[in-house]
Amino acid sequence: MQEKTAATIRETALSRRQAIGTLAAAASAAAFAGTTLAQTPTPPAPATPPAPMTGPQFGATPSDLKAPYLEAGKVTRLDPRLDALIDADAKVEKVCDGFLHAEGPVWVGDANGYLLVSDTQVNNIVKWSPKEGRSVWLSPSGYDVGGMAWNPAIREPGTNGLILGRGGLIVAGSGGRAIFRIDLATKKKTVLVDHYMGKRLNTPNDCVLGPDGSVYFTDPPYGLVNRNAGPDRDIDYMGIYRLAPDNSLHLIDTMTLPNGIGVSPDGTKLYSSDATTGWVMWDLDKQGNASNRRQFFGREVVAGGDSLKIDAAGNMWAATREGVTVFTPKGERIGFIGSDQGISNCEIGADGYLYIASSTRVLRVKVKAKKLMFKGS
Repeated sequence: MQEKTAATIRETALSRRQAIGTLAAAASAAAFAGTTLAQTPTPPAPATPPAPMTGPQFGATPSDLKAPYLEAGKVTRLDPRLDALIDADAKVEKVCDGFLHAEGPVWVGDANGYLLVSDTQVNNIVKWSPKEGRSVWLSPSGYDVGGMAWNPAIREPGTNGLILGRGGLIVAGSGGRAIFRIDLATKKKTVLVDHYMGKRLNTPNDCVLGPDGSVYFTDPPYGLVNRNAGPDRDIDYMGIYRLAPDNSLHLIDTMTLPNGIGVSPDGTKLYSSDATTGWVMWDLDKQGNASNRRQFFGREVVAGGDSLKIDAAGNMWAATREGVTVFTPKGERIGFIGSDQGISNCEIGADGYLYIASSTRVLRVKVKAKKLMFKGS
């Protein structure tokens, strides 16, 4: 064995003296505390941080689906008022698959248009139409830094909620941690906002257009691998925001676990889902300021709390544990569209179908409801 140097011996001795001193202090404290210390429960070990992403993610190989499409769900009528919106025997069809996690469907154009759908974890936007089928419309759609389309700290590098607005596509950029505008012709992305009061947004999740052109959006950290407050988060709360037409950003409220968001047809009500309590609503004034937060309906009515859509008559089509649940403007549950996979979002197309993002696929069902459209959408 090599001989220790004097410095090493001094360091070892000092280290031992520190350790002995610490133990002595602990023993003295224990003696002083008597039996109280023995009765103090051991604090739980800190949670193990989630493992980082190790590379890009991919969905299953898409199927070449063609009409007549296979059935993949069922409409359940709970109240006769549902008949004005959808027939109880309407066929729920699977029209597109190959997603890892489908989200944010939006219909573009008239009855002969097409559907765009986010694949949040694969980092692309998929295009589908009855005539042309499925194709990748934009990849990467979200995170794209130095030629890299993924990041070890980001679980959902793609986009999430998609809406039409400001003459293009407005996206909740989960991976890019921003609200983007994408030109539908050139597919050029423009950042509308990515910071609030000098701090990076979490991971914008869903968005909706207001009657004055404002974009309301939710900003939870669901797109991050480590959702807890820490080095990957600048903002330690989950916000509901309004991006005004002049691109000034205003914090409306904070929530526990926000997700979907919607505006009433007259522009006087704002809605959002909160996974811990249910669905909430605010009053909106003519300037888009929110007040009087209150419950729209709670989890005792139905569990869940993903995205939502408000139709032209003010009914809510909400992604819940039972599927897409339909509520009247007064919050009365009148029916639902169920399936054998989870449902995250929906969209009313100009072709008369409700399109449903359902885990690895997209479903559709014929409806009588009409899409809520504001100027610019």
